[in-house]
Amino acid sequence: MPKIISIHSFRRGTGKSTITANLAALLAIAGRRVGVVDADVLSPSLHWLLGVDESKIGCTLNSFLLDQQDIEQAAHDVTARLGVDIKGRLFLVPASDDALQIARVLRERYDTDRLNTGCQRLIDQLALDMLLVDTHAGLNQDSLAALAMSDALIIVLRLDQQDYQGTAVTVDVARRLEVPDLSLMVNMVPPGFQSIEVAIEVEHTYNCPVSAALPLSEELMAQPGSSLFVLEHARHPITTLLTQVAARLMAHA
Repeated sequence: MPKIISIHSFRRGTGKSTITANLAALLAIAGRRVGVVDADVLSPSLHWLLGVDESKIGCTLNSFLLDQQDIEQAAHDVTARLGVDIKGRLFLVPASDDALQIARVLRERYDTDRLNTGCQRLIDQLALDMLLVDTHAGLNQDSLAALAMSDALIIVLRLDQQDYQGTAVTVDVARRLEVPDLSLMVNMVPPGFQSIEVAIEVEHTYNCPVSAALPLSEELMAQPGSSLFVLEHARHPITTLLTQVAARLMAHA
Protein backbone atom coordinates (compact mmCIF):
# COMPACT_ATOMS: atom_id res chain seq x y z
CA MET A 1 0.00 0.00 0.00
CA PRO A 2 1.43 3.45 -0.93
CA LYS A 3 2.72 5.43 1.99
CA ILE A 4 2.70 9.17 2.76
CA ILE A 5 5.86 10.11 4.63
CA SER A 6 6.16 13.61 6.08
CA ILE A 7 9.52 15.15 6.96
CA HIS A 8 9.02 17.81 9.61
CA SER A 9 10.90 19.97 12.09
CA PHE A 10 9.87 22.37 14.83
CA ARG A 11 12.17 25.12 13.61
CA ARG A 12 13.84 26.16 10.39
CA GLY A 13 17.50 25.47 9.66
CA THR A 14 17.51 21.80 10.59
CA GLY A 15 18.30 20.58 7.06
CA LYS A 16 14.82 19.09 6.65
CA SER A 17 14.47 19.88 2.95
CA THR A 18 17.96 18.63 2.10
CA ILE A 19 17.18 15.36 3.87
CA THR A 20 13.85 15.07 2.02
CA ALA A 21 15.43 15.58 -1.41
CA ASN A 22 18.22 13.08 -0.77
CA LEU A 23 15.89 10.45 0.70
CA ALA A 24 13.57 10.79 -2.30
CA ALA A 25 16.51 10.24 -4.64
CA LEU A 26 17.67 7.15 -2.74
CA LEU A 27 14.18 5.65 -2.83
CA ALA A 28 13.92 6.21 -6.58
CA ILE A 29 17.38 4.76 -7.17
CA ALA A 30 16.24 1.70 -5.21
CA GLY A 31 13.48 1.19 -7.79
CA ARG A 32 10.49 2.88 -6.20
CA ARG A 33 8.08 5.27 -7.88
CA VAL A 34 8.42 8.27 -5.59
CA GLY A 35 6.63 11.58 -5.39
CA VAL A 36 7.84 14.50 -3.32
CA VAL A 37 5.65 17.50 -2.47
CA ASP A 38 7.10 20.81 -1.32
CA ALA A 39 4.38 21.74 1.17
CA ASP A 40 6.54 24.50 2.63
CA VAL A 41 4.66 27.06 0.53
CA LEU A 42 6.07 30.04 2.46
CA SER A 43 9.73 29.13 1.91
CA PRO A 44 10.01 26.49 -0.84
CA SER A 45 13.38 25.00 -1.76
CA LEU A 46 12.93 21.51 -3.20
CA HIS A 47 12.88 22.74 -6.81
CA TRP A 48 16.26 24.31 -6.17
CA LEU A 49 17.67 21.20 -4.49
CA LEU A 50 16.42 18.99 -7.33
CA GLY A 51 17.76 21.29 -10.04
CA VAL A 52 14.44 22.50 -11.43
CA ASP A 53 14.21 26.01 -12.91
CA GLU A 54 11.07 27.34 -11.21
CA SER A 55 10.76 30.12 -13.78
CA LYS A 56 10.05 27.48 -16.44
CA ILE A 57 7.40 25.66 -14.39
CA GLY A 58 3.87 26.56 -15.34
CA CYS A 59 2.00 24.77 -12.57
CA THR A 60 2.98 24.43 -8.90
CA LEU A 61 1.40 23.28 -5.66
CA ASN A 62 0.13 26.84 -5.28
CA SER A 63 -1.81 26.43 -8.53
CA PHE A 64 -3.50 23.35 -7.16
CA LEU A 65 -4.26 24.79 -3.71
CA LEU A 66 -5.52 28.18 -4.88
CA ASP A 67 -6.64 27.79 -8.48
CA GLN A 68 -8.35 24.40 -8.27
CA GLN A 69 -6.13 22.82 -10.93
CA ASP A 70 -5.47 19.08 -10.87
CA ILE A 71 -2.40 18.32 -8.76
CA GLU A 72 -0.90 15.97 -11.35
CA GLN A 73 -0.48 19.00 -13.62
CA ALA A 74 2.05 20.25 -11.07
CA ALA A 75 3.97 16.95 -10.95
CA HIS A 76 7.27 17.15 -12.81
CA ASP A 77 9.31 14.06 -13.65
CA VAL A 78 12.83 14.80 -12.39
CA THR A 79 14.16 11.24 -12.73
CA ALA A 80 16.76 12.32 -15.30
CA ARG A 81 18.10 14.73 -12.69
CA LEU A 82 19.52 11.73 -10.81
CA GLY A 83 21.97 11.15 -13.63
CA VAL A 84 21.96 7.39 -13.27
CA ASP A 85 20.18 4.53 -15.00
CA ILE A 86 17.48 3.52 -12.55
CA LYS A 87 14.26 1.53 -12.59
CA GLY A 88 12.38 3.90 -10.27
CA ARG A 89 10.89 7.32 -10.98
CA LEU A 90 10.99 10.59 -9.11
CA PHE A 91 8.25 13.23 -9.42
CA LEU A 92 8.38 16.66 -7.82
CA VAL A 93 5.42 18.90 -7.00
CA PRO A 94 7.17 22.21 -6.31
CA ALA A 95 5.80 25.21 -4.49
CA SER A 96 6.20 28.58 -6.14
CA ASP A 97 9.02 30.84 -4.96
CA ASP A 98 7.43 33.84 -6.65
CA ALA A 99 6.87 36.58 -4.05
CA LEU A 100 3.41 37.39 -5.39
CA GLN A 101 2.34 33.75 -5.21
CA ILE A 102 3.64 33.43 -1.64
CA ALA A 103 1.80 36.63 -0.67
CA ARG A 104 -1.35 35.23 -2.26
CA VAL A 105 -1.11 32.07 -0.14
CA LEU A 106 -0.80 34.24 2.98
CA ARG A 107 -3.70 36.46 1.92
CA GLU A 108 -6.20 33.94 0.61
CA ARG A 109 -5.27 30.81 2.54
CA TYR A 110 -6.67 27.49 1.33
CA ASP A 111 -8.60 24.49 2.51
CA THR A 112 -6.01 22.28 4.25
CA ASP A 113 -8.11 19.21 3.47
CA ARG A 114 -7.32 19.90 -0.17
CA LEU A 115 -3.67 18.96 0.44
CA ASN A 116 -4.72 15.53 1.71
CA THR A 117 -7.06 15.01 -1.23
CA GLY A 118 -4.36 16.10 -3.66
CA CYS A 119 -1.74 13.77 -2.20
CA GLN A 120 -4.10 10.82 -2.46
CA ARG A 121 -4.91 11.72 -6.06
CA LEU A 122 -1.21 12.07 -6.85
CA ILE A 123 -0.56 8.56 -5.53
CA ASP A 124 -3.38 7.15 -7.66
CA GLN A 125 -2.66 9.03 -10.88
CA LEU A 126 1.11 8.44 -10.86
CA ALA A 127 0.94 4.93 -9.35
CA LEU A 128 3.34 5.95 -6.61
CA ASP A 129 4.89 3.57 -4.11
CA MET A 130 5.71 6.44 -1.73
CA LEU A 131 4.97 10.12 -1.40
CA LEU A 132 7.29 12.33 0.65
CA VAL A 133 5.96 15.63 1.98
CA ASP A 134 8.38 18.40 2.99
CA THR A 135 6.33 20.31 5.55
CA HIS A 136 6.40 23.90 6.74
CA ALA A 137 8.46 24.08 9.95
CA GLY A 138 6.68 24.65 13.25
CA LEU A 139 3.18 23.87 14.36
CA ASN A 140 0.49 25.68 12.41
CA GLN A 141 -2.62 24.81 10.42
CA ASP A 142 -0.61 23.79 7.36
CA SER A 143 1.87 21.54 9.12
CA LEU A 144 -0.78 19.96 11.34
CA ALA A 145 -2.74 18.99 8.22
CA ALA A 146 0.37 17.34 6.78
CA LEU A 147 1.08 15.47 10.01
CA ALA A 148 -2.50 14.26 10.30
CA MET A 149 -2.50 12.62 6.85
CA SER A 150 0.88 10.91 7.32
CA ASP A 151 1.44 7.16 7.48
CA ALA A 152 4.97 7.89 8.69
CA LEU A 153 6.58 10.98 10.17
CA ILE A 154 10.25 11.82 10.56
CA ILE A 155 10.91 14.77 12.86
CA VAL A 156 14.32 16.38 12.24
CA LEU A 157 16.07 18.17 15.10
CA ARG A 158 19.40 19.66 16.05
CA LEU A 159 21.16 19.57 19.39
CA ASP A 160 20.10 22.84 20.98
CA GLN A 161 17.75 23.63 23.84
CA GLN A 162 15.09 25.44 21.84
CA ASP A 163 14.85 22.61 19.34
CA TYR A 164 14.74 20.04 22.15
CA GLN A 165 11.75 21.76 23.75
CA GLY A 166 9.94 22.34 20.47
CA THR A 167 10.49 18.76 19.35
CA ALA A 168 8.97 17.49 22.60
CA VAL A 169 5.78 19.41 21.79
CA THR A 170 5.81 18.14 18.19
CA VAL A 171 6.21 14.51 19.30
CA ASP A 172 3.29 14.93 21.70
CA VAL A 173 1.11 16.42 18.94
CA ALA A 174 2.04 13.61 16.52
CA ARG A 175 1.05 11.03 19.12
CA ARG A 176 -2.26 12.79 19.73
CA LEU A 177 -2.84 12.71 15.95
CA GLU A 178 -2.06 8.97 16.09
CA VAL A 179 0.58 9.02 13.36
CA PRO A 180 1.22 5.28 12.85
CA ASP A 181 5.00 5.40 12.34
CA LEU A 182 6.87 8.12 14.23
CA SER A 183 10.64 8.54 14.36
CA LEU A 184 13.27 11.22 14.96
CA MET A 185 16.37 12.16 13.00
CA VAL A 186 19.15 14.18 14.61
CA ASN A 187 21.03 16.32 12.11
CA MET A 188 24.33 18.22 12.25
CA VAL A 189 25.71 16.41 15.30
CA PRO A 190 28.73 18.55 16.28
CA PRO A 191 32.29 17.19 16.32
CA GLY A 192 33.15 15.65 19.66
CA PHE A 193 29.79 13.92 19.98
CA GLN A 194 29.40 10.26 19.14
CA SER A 195 26.41 9.81 16.84
CA ILE A 196 25.47 6.46 18.36
CA GLU A 197 25.49 7.88 21.87
CA VAL A 198 23.47 10.90 20.72
CA ALA A 199 20.88 8.62 19.12
CA ILE A 200 20.54 6.58 22.32
CA GLU A 201 20.17 9.70 24.47
CA VAL A 202 17.58 11.33 22.18
CA GLU A 203 15.61 8.10 21.92
CA HIS A 204 15.53 7.85 25.71
CA THR A 205 14.56 11.52 26.11
CA TYR A 206 11.52 11.32 23.82
CA ASN A 207 10.75 7.61 24.16
CA CYS A 208 10.76 7.58 20.37
CA PRO A 209 12.91 5.68 17.83
CA VAL A 210 15.79 7.58 16.22
CA SER A 211 16.23 6.61 12.58
CA ALA A 212 19.64 8.28 12.28
CA ALA A 213 22.01 10.77 13.87
CA LEU A 214 23.82 12.55 11.06
CA PRO A 215 27.20 14.15 11.82
CA LEU A 216 27.98 17.73 10.90
CA SER A 217 29.71 17.50 7.55
CA GLU A 218 31.93 20.08 5.87
CA GLU A 219 31.35 18.29 2.56
CA LEU A 220 27.60 18.66 2.93
CA MET A 221 27.88 22.30 4.00
CA ALA A 222 29.97 23.01 0.89
CA GLN A 223 27.66 21.07 -1.42
CA PRO A 224 26.13 23.24 -4.17
CA GLY A 225 22.42 23.66 -3.53
CA SER A 226 21.51 22.41 -6.97
CA SER A 227 23.16 19.00 -6.51
CA LEU A 228 22.27 15.99 -4.41
CA PHE A 229 24.77 14.97 -1.75
CA VAL A 230 24.05 11.24 -1.95
CA LEU A 231 24.88 11.23 -5.67
CA GLU A 232 28.11 13.18 -5.29
CA HIS A 233 29.29 11.32 -2.16
CA ALA A 234 28.06 7.76 -2.51
CA ARG A 235 30.50 6.38 0.10
CA HIS A 236 30.11 9.14 2.69
CA PRO A 237 28.86 8.12 6.18
CA ILE A 238 25.84 10.43 5.78
CA THR A 239 24.88 8.68 2.53
CA THR A 240 25.21 5.32 4.29
CA LEU A 241 22.94 6.46 7.12
CA LEU A 242 20.33 7.92 4.78
CA THR A 243 20.41 4.74 2.71
CA GLN A 244 19.59 2.81 5.89
CA VAL A 245 16.68 5.15 6.59
CA ALA A 246 15.42 4.66 3.01
CA ALA A 247 15.66 0.87 3.44
CA ARG A 248 13.60 1.08 6.63
CA LEU A 249 10.91 3.13 4.90
CA MET A 250 10.73 0.63 2.05
CA ALA A 251 10.51 -2.29 4.47
CA HIS A 252 7.50 -0.71 6.18
CA ALA A 253 5.74 0.45 3.00
